[in-house]
Amino acid sequence: MSAAFNLDKNRIKHSFSLASATYDKVAALQRRVGSDLLDSINIANPAGTILDLGCGTGVLTGELLRTVPRASLQQIIALDIAWPMLHTSRNKLINHSNIGYVCADAELLPIIEKSVDLVFSSLALQWCRNLEAVFADIQRILKSRKQLVFSTFGPQTLKELKGAWAEVDDYSHVNEFYSAAQLKHFLQLAGFKDIRIKTKTYISNYYSVWELMRELKQLGAHNALIGRNKKITTRTHMQGMITAYEKHRSGELIPATFEVIIATAEV
Repeated sequence: MSAAFNLDKNRIKHSFSLASATYDKVAALQRRVGSDLLDSINIANPAGTILDLGCGTGVLTGELLRTVPRASLQQIIALDIAWPMLHTSRNKLINHSNIGYVCADAELLPIIEKSVDLVFSSLALQWCRNLEAVFADIQRILKSRKQLVFSTFGPQTLKELKGAWAEVDDYSHVNEFYSAAQLKHFLQLAGFKDIRIKTKTYISNYYSVWELMRELKQLGAHNALIGRNKKITTRTHMQGMITAYEKHRSGELIPATFEVIIATAEV
């Protein structure tokens, strides 16, 4: 596994735990991506048990309840690595008795084989170290001819921020992400078929680099690489990065690119 994907799971859990109270206020992009991902579900294929993998604050868990036909839906398993996220989800969806909550790592699924009809995961799998193993485990728990539907960030995500930092130092300040071709390869190795992948670019605009970085912190989306620069970033380095980023400014706003890969596959 490339060192670029050597993620610190404890830091990830901690970051998302802290972000549970602020996440919904700044998750406009996540809601847009989630809406697009919901449209990818094959609702003609009955989904008795759904796993919402990386459910976060439960916004999309609630949307799944409205999207999947009631006649086929039996249970949703809302799974997240951060207990405060699950607590927020449960409070939000307290009136729905057909949701079970599981605090677990997506790379260690505590679910019996061939027990799930649909695995749904929006912008969560980029926090996994070994996607080939994750896909193999998802294949294990899915029933025959059932579907995996997921979105994840692609390598062009935050390219402006990455480029600005590259003008200042050689450290990794922005997480790396797999390409569509790599994801397809991992899915094939795990035994998935009828793989369909599309890429969509979302542009978010901000008044300042500080606003972008504050939003990433409120989302819990910190750089979580093991081996990252452990030194304190100096004011000079930070200002140098901001000056480099300002080259992208258009009028009052600066852009941030988010490349999102949406994929569906069946076992």
